[in-house]
Amino acid sequence: MENEKNTVITKTNILPVIPLRGKVAFPHTTVTFEVGREMTLKAVERASQSADRQIFICTQKITEQDEVSSEDLYTVGCVAKLKQIAQLPGGVMRVACEGLYRAKARSITVDSGHFSAVVDELILKRGDDTLEEAYFRTAKALVKDVLSSDGKLVKDVLHKLDLCTDVDEYIDIAIAAMRVKLEIKQKFLEETRLIERLKLFEKCLNDELEISKLEKKISTAVRQNIDKSQKEYYLREQLKAIHGELGDDGKEEDEYRAKILAKGLPEDLEKKCLKEIDRLSKMQSSSPEYTVITGYLEQVLALPWTEETTDTAELSVCESVLDTDHYGLEKIKERILEYLAVLQLTGNMKAPILCFVGPPGVGKTSIAKSVARALNRKFVRMSLGGVKDEAEIRGHRRTYIGAMPGRIIYGMKNAGSINPVFLLDEIDKITSDMHGDPSAALLEALDPEQNSTFRDRFLEYPYDLSKVLFITTANSLDTIPAPLRDRMEIIELSGYTLEEKTEIARRYLVPKQLAANGLTHENATFLENGVTYAIEGYTREAGVRTLERTIGSICRKIAVRYASDKTLPCVEVTPEKVKELLGAPVFTIDTAALKPQIGAVVGLAWTAVGGTTLTVEATGFAGKGEVKLTGKLGDVMKESALAALSFIRAHADEYGLDSELFSKTDLHIHVPEGATPKDGPSAGITIASAILSALTGKAARGDIAMTGEITLRGNVLPIGGLKEKALAARRVGIKTVLIPKGNEKDLEKLPAVLKSDVEFVPVSTVDEVFKRVFDLDPPKKKRTPKKRATPKPLPIVPENANRDSVRCIDGVNA
Repeated sequence: MENEKNTVITKTNILPVIPLRGKVAFPHTTVTFEVGREMTLKAVERASQSADRQIFICTQKITEQDEVSSEDLYTVGCVAKLKQIAQLPGGVMRVACEGLYRAKARSITVDSGHFSAVVDELILKRGDDTLEEAYFRTAKALVKDVLSSDGKLVKDVLHKLDLCTDVDEYIDIAIAAMRVKLEIKQKFLEETRLIERLKLFEKCLNDELEISKLEKKISTAVRQNIDKSQKEYYLREQLKAIHGELGDDGKEEDEYRAKILAKGLPEDLEKKCLKEIDRLSKMQSSSPEYTVITGYLEQVLALPWTEETTDTAELSVCESVLDTDHYGLEKIKERILEYLAVLQLTGNMKAPILCFVGPPGVGKTSIAKSVARALNRKFVRMSLGGVKDEAEIRGHRRTYIGAMPGRIIYGMKNAGSINPVFLLDEIDKITSDMHGDPSAALLEALDPEQNSTFRDRFLEYPYDLSKVLFITTANSLDTIPAPLRDRMEIIELSGYTLEEKTEIARRYLVPKQLAANGLTHENATFLENGVTYAIEGYTREAGVRTLERTIGSICRKIAVRYASDKTLPCVEVTPEKVKELLGAPVFTIDTAALKPQIGAVVGLAWTAVGGTTLTVEATGFAGKGEVKLTGKLGDVMKESALAALSFIRAHADEYGLDSELFSKTDLHIHVPEGATPKDGPSAGITIASAILSALTGKAARGDIAMTGEITLRGNVLPIGGLKEKALAARRVGIKTVLIPKGNEKDLEKLPAVLKSDVEFVPVSTVDEVFKRVFDLDPPKKKRTPKKRATPKPLPIVPENANRDSVRCIDGVNA
């Protein structure tokens, strides 16, 4: 746009630059604007400190752009003089400048935090005086026509135009005051030939005259088409009247009022909603607050307040549904029947908060659905995995745009009754961040003493959750905060035995996968030994998810054969057929690992996904008595290893070990699968056995697994997860498991088939462990604690002594 030709340049100045948005500054005019950007404020400050108070004003090419560079500015602008600066709130200045002359920037750079430019004055190039006078008279006549058709120019501008005799100044004053496009104004500023400026001015005036005529025509047509109802609407709009468009008559408000009165809401909530409806009747439907209120009323009306489903009347019916849907899980079934029985006897009771804890795939989520069906209640599931915003539970306040209720209230709305079965899945996977802790927000909802007045931020009214049967699921209790764990009734689900998995496959998994893959029992028959082979050879899990996928894979391969030849006879799924369809077994019993080995002992571990075996390896070699622990062990497991080593060192002579051996031998203890984190104290006797085997050179039996915590006195303490650990030992072919004497009572809870396959040997001391593992007789020498020397009198500490520096002597602060 900038005119490079016909440009005459005279004096040159270096001036601070103001990038102007949405305006073009002209000579002979006063321009007022506000500045708030840091660079612009510095430019104004710099100019105000100079003697001539001059500044170069140029226009931004893109008005909406906040951060600009020199390329974003027109180089032709106006040199102006600061006339007035007023400080406004918020660090903003209002600046008034008087345009002096047009100028062009050679270059625009950043200097001292603001734009600065070397500018050259542009001198107007005049032509034929007669021609200029003719154009000027025509333009003045057009200005009068424009003013007579639409008074857009203010009085002081009109007065200046009447007194003005210079053509160039006349054009600058008129164009600066007229409502024309920014690009056109910039074109006037850049044009230095007077004849061309007059031509542009005449064209601009003609365009404005035509636009004024069209505006009048459109306005007249609109006024003629406005009927009485529209006139009243505009009057109401201007006066902010009570009602909206005529013809509305508050029908929507009346509908809401009728629904609220018929809903049977609590009295104070009903009053609150009617008050909101009264506010609604005073607003226009286009108001943002109108949408907020209607959204709130819709949520209140959609929630169940008195609606309730009728529970199953007969306990036998409920028990039958639970037994039909799931095999085993006796604890859960018994607890649900207890709840239903007490509810029938009392007529009203607070629903319990149940937490099903167990490894993946054992049926925690599916049994919750079955509980809802057995009780004849609605079922709602809410996954908490990955939830880290407290507002997900409690909702947002209505002051926020797009506010919604929390997921608990949303779930109740979907349920449509006040007594559903509400499943909070994966409660142990909740996380927290800067937005709050969702587990803290659940404390109110999962507390039977508080949840009758659960308050959602969006609803802003106590909501009764006391009749909701909340069921939560988790793989581990470790990550659940203690206050939340204390509010729930914990029911642990252990892994399935081989027999239980076989029965579950026969009853549920095989029919489900046959139907899912378009097969029937006429196409494929799963024999019991085939299912058992699939379980032992292709799965190693506490639950049955991998088993279901394995059965599905078998069904798909059979379906491929039937799709190719529909005359094939029924396929019997035997161990041989499983191997043919799935290939070699993934898991096999390593008989070599069951043989006696030096420095290798089989331990048992309990994880969130079930039980597993854990081989602890130890080896000794010449060194300086250092101990190295590897295998990504946690602090508790490392301390357990040191306790085991300390016990063996303290009783080295009883096991035929030279006491000097420990100072000359480095010991390396390793637990394989080093990428997997391991922790806990239950591997204590396993580590002790591995150390003793490595130091004595005696092979430890590989067909024995063990679990138990060791103390420095050689006692074996109880552990948890006995069933899962026993199942893991059984899976790898181990028939003997050493357990702490304190866990002997837990044997009653184990399935009979597990106790018949695995021999459980309770032990109370580590010597009993060594006797089983190494066939060592207990030490003949009776262990008596060494006689301690008579303690010296404790030194007296002066009252003014620095107690932070007091040493600890024999465990007593001196």
